Amino acid sequence: MINKNNSNTMPINTVPGNTVPAPSTTRSTLTLKDKLSRLTYRQAVNLLNPQGEECLRRGGAMDIDLERDVHFSEQEFQLRLPTARVRITSSEQHPQGLQLQCSGETVCRDPIGAALALILEEKVALGLAKMPAERQPITPLTEEELVAAALAERQTQAETEKMRIQAQQPGQLWTDYLVSNSRSGKTYRVALRGWQRYESYCNCPDFRKNTLGTCKHILYTISRVKKRFPAAIREQAFVQQDIALHLTYGKTLELRWLLPGKIEPAVATILGRQKNQAITDMRDLVSRLRRLEALGQAVTLYPDAEEYLQQRLFQQHITQLISTIRANPHDHPLRASLLNATLLPYQLDGIAFAVGTGRAILADEMGLGKTIQGIGVAELLAQQAGIQRVLVITPASLKAQWRDEIHKFCRRSVQLVVGNAEERVAAYRGEAFFTIGNYEQVLRDRATIEQQRWDLVILDEGQRSKNWEAKTSHTIKALKSRFALVLTGTPLENRLDDLYSIMEFIDSRHLGADFRFFDHHRILDEKGKIIGYRNLDELRHKLAPVLLRRTRAAVNQQLPKRSTEIRRIAPTTEQMDLHQGFRSTISSIVHKRYLTEMDLLRLQKALLMARMCANSTFLVDKQAPGHSSKLTELRELLTRLSEEPQRKIIIFSEWTTMLD
Repeated sequence: MINKNNSNTMPINTVPGNTVPAPSTTRSTLTLKDKLSRLTYRQAVNLLNPQGEECLRRGGAMDIDLERDVHFSEQEFQLRLPTARVRITSSEQHPQGLQLQCSGETVCRDPIGAALALILEEKVALGLAKMPAERQPITPLTEEELVAAALAERQTQAETEKMRIQAQQPGQLWTDYLVSNSRSGKTYRVALRGWQRYESYCNCPDFRKNTLGTCKHILYTISRVKKRFPAAIREQAFVQQDIALHLTYGKTLELRWLLPGKIEPAVATILGRQKNQAITDMRDLVSRLRRLEALGQAVTLYPDAEEYLQQRLFQQHITQLISTIRANPHDHPLRASLLNATLLPYQLDGIAFAVGTGRAILADEMGLGKTIQGIGVAELLAQQAGIQRVLVITPASLKAQWRDEIHKFCRRSVQLVVGNAEERVAAYRGEAFFTIGNYEQVLRDRATIEQQRWDLVILDEGQRSKNWEAKTSHTIKALKSRFALVLTGTPLENRLDDLYSIMEFIDSRHLGADFRFFDHHRILDEKGKIIGYRNLDELRHKLAPVLLRRTRAAVNQQLPKRSTEIRRIAPTTEQMDLHQGFRSTISSIVHKRYLTEMDLLRLQKALLMARMCANSTFLVDKQAPGHSSKLTELRELLTRLSEEPQRKIIIFSEWTTMLD
């Protein structure tokens, strides 16, 4: 309250606020400037109670000139207004150690509010605080520094993580070793061929993408093997015994021959100049392999080299068809014949892009038909590459929608992964063309999923592979398939972590090693905090071969006037329990032989309640928190839609409480 005394000053007596002095300083030793510099918004509100927030708001709206209206010294703070003068001094007998006085003919709460609002907003100008130091971007590391740091990190992992090795040919130094990591539970094959980088091989994901020519498994194997063999054996160089085809994982991925020191002249003639250079013509390579086979010469084709060869052969085979489709998708006969519906031109173009790439991202805006494009990709690959098994991983709420659209648009068999562990295993092992599971099941069913052969893996709402637990994300990226497709409606340009994670699934080498990628595109301050991104045009250019994004505006001329998408969403357990109660009431009424007027009223109410709890339990019982699977889905939907520029959204509901 405000008390007016004979000296025409108006001290304000309030309930003391919660003052937290510095740990080493008591309030009695603080100067006026110390106290004002530590003044918080909540403390100012308490000093002005009641209606402290309103007083600060009204006071903060007053026009004040710092040089003309404010006098600030070690002893007092003064604010001169046309109608009043506010004085603030240090006093341990008053709340917060501050005495607030106002002289004037009117009630002075708003002038004091103006003084406190000014102090809170202008602490820097009043000398009560310093401007935070401007965050300075740190200088990017050189290539040599990046490589040195990456090698040091892997050396530390090799020395600290628990691993064990098993030689495939005990007693021999240069052989293959199985390296098991106790922490991850994974086992990888290390082919030890020398002590230097790029001489040995490991089939772990890191070796394939880091371009360092080594990994923690190779470094661990080297450290252990050196202790097992004497120097005389260690000094003997590895000698290639047979002819093999292998991939080299340097800065570029190359298919090359591995040859022994001496080869027959007839073999050398067949290999020609290929024996000393990277192989680029796959059809020519196949021809040479057939000639070697006819000669009786055995050739070892390593699994990763065979996978690379098959992928390149398919791309050479499909190039002409894809070029024809993309040159004129509007008039191509596949628009009407590929699926049980006439595709829009941009949809057929998207299907052709993904099939031609083999492993791709379709990032069209929501509502442009990514699901039908995913089905179309599977169908075209079945026709052109003979694929037989497709795994679709999607949010749980969209599983039934995928099944319904597959039934609608193509004649392929489909099964949902549902039920207990035994039923889910049977679904994964089933013979259906499409198998549809959700992200939550991936980690739970990891062993079964990895045991199956999948020709094509489709990730719907692909950005979720980053959002779920790290283990789930790693499991998804470890899935093996010849073809892959990610569908996402979320722009990824400014989500480099998400983008990189998704690209690891599509092609772990496309964006390069993570230590190079993030150093090249992130801007960090001196504390290592991300303050921006750079080189994004370069990144978009690099993504163009594997990522296709169309906006609604870009394809607007091809779109129908309106498209409708129905999403069927399973209720929560709480919603289902509540619904079952009303369902029992409805069942008991409709099975009566005759219905009275009261029966009809009860039936109407039960039906109404059943519809309401399908939206949220709160509509029925008014008990917070309300349980609603629809709101959970809507939150995710609105989050993604709101990231699209120029998007407008209208939400309808029969229940105003639901809209609230």
